Amino acid sequence: MTSDLAAAPVLDDIDARPGSTASLLRTFIGVFLRPLGGWISAADLVALAGDLGVEAAPARTGVARLKQKGLLLAEREEQIGYRLNPAAIPMLERGDRRIFEMREMTDADPWCLLSFSIPESARSVRHQLRRRLQWIGAGVVSPALWICPGHLQDEVAQILDELDARPWATLFLSSTPVPSGPLIDAAARWWDLEALRAEHLAFQVSLDALPAEPFAAYVQLIDRWRVLPYTDPGLPPSMLPTDWPGRRSFDEFARRSAELTAPAWAHVRARIS
Repeated sequence: MTSDLAAAPVLDDIDARPGSTASLLRTFIGVFLRPLGGWISAADLVALAGDLGVEAAPARTGVARLKQKGLLLAEREEQIGYRLNPAAIPMLERGDRRIFEMREMTDADPWCLLSFSIPESARSVRHQLRRRLQWIGAGVVSPALWICPGHLQDEVAQILDELDARPWATLFLSSTPVPSGPLIDAAARWWDLEALRAEHLAFQVSLDALPAEPFAAYVQLIDRWRVLPYTDPGLPPSMLPTDWPGRRSFDEFARRSAELTAPAWAHVRARIS
């Protein structure tokens, strides 16, 4: 058994456009590879990609990209194949919690505030920090003051550590903010709620176009959903319009996921047996 252990950056949680070949493969790997023991033959992976509508050549290119990103390691057992990079497991476990367990704040829950002042000499770090804070659903109170649910404090600290930005930043746990006007108006300034609403509604509409075959439908369902639990922070009711679509999105995702899980797994096990 040989393994390619060359160092590579592990793919970010949502660093692939949903619906793309790389994203569909990444979703399949994130959902199925750990329960399968962490390894899959190259032939089975390409065949299962075909069941998702991805032809063999683009599938091999997508797998190569995921290997380059560090999500997969080339490893031969009886056949040529790929093993899930152990360094990716914490990211995938974090994704499990986001994707399958919608967390909505109450008005009593704490907030995490991040204040930072990053010098111009490290502006690339500043850019990456803002990008990754947006990815986890943080809001912008001011360019150097961001806000997110308190339960994400450890995630924010991990981002700071990974970017070596900790010396320039201070974290605070806070109770409910007290802006000059209504809290719901402040939330609309700190987060782009209209864009989030549009994403939820687009997800709901997309459910009507899921394939009839359960395996492809299950992977596409998760692939279309998986970004929203990151970018939507799960704000408390006092900060949201009364017709907020987030709960309906999650309920639809949970219902369809429950229906599709068993037949999707039956398909995968039949393919690799």
